[in-house]
Amino acid sequence: MIHLGRIFSLAALLCLAVAGCSSSKTESPSLSSNDSSNEQIADSINVAAGSQDDFKLNVGRRTFFRESSAELDDTARTTLDKQAAWLQQHPNWKVKLQGFADDPGSEAQQTALSQKRSDAVKNYLASQGVAPARMLAKGYGRDRLVGDCADIECKAQNRRVITNPQDNPEF
Repeated sequence: MIHLGRIFSLAALLCLAVAGCSSSKTESPSLSSNDSSNEQIADSINVAAGSQDDFKLNVGRRTFFRESSAELDDTARTTLDKQAAWLQQHPNWKVKLQGFADDPGSEAQQTALSQKRSDAVKNYLASQGVAPARMLAKGYGRDRLVGDCADIECKAQNRRVITNPQDNPEF
């Protein structure tokens, strides 16, 4: 025979489980028009074609590099091919190419490497038909790290160029 106290306990647990499964309405993160490299992306799939959200969600804006390198690998070229196609489809956009580094070396070496990375992205996009006048490449060194850490996977996230579409005609 089941004890009455046990039934109440099971009923209470069931109520808690059901309550935990219900969801409350939450707001989506909003996008600002700034060019912050770590800006969140809206969690909506209904974005306007040709918008900054479209670029971020459907194209991708991060190009990653190996340690101490500004050389584009196959993965980087695949990302940049998508970026070039989008930019050719939407000629009203300019892009700011923000290079970053988290590699061995001095601050000056980090800044120089990050500039080489942003220049490599600019040169590749130009080779794919994007007018150089639509692009501004700038190296920021160790500024705006995704993560400040010693772990190699974490540091690899900092070795990047962010392609930020700009609707402002001036950089």
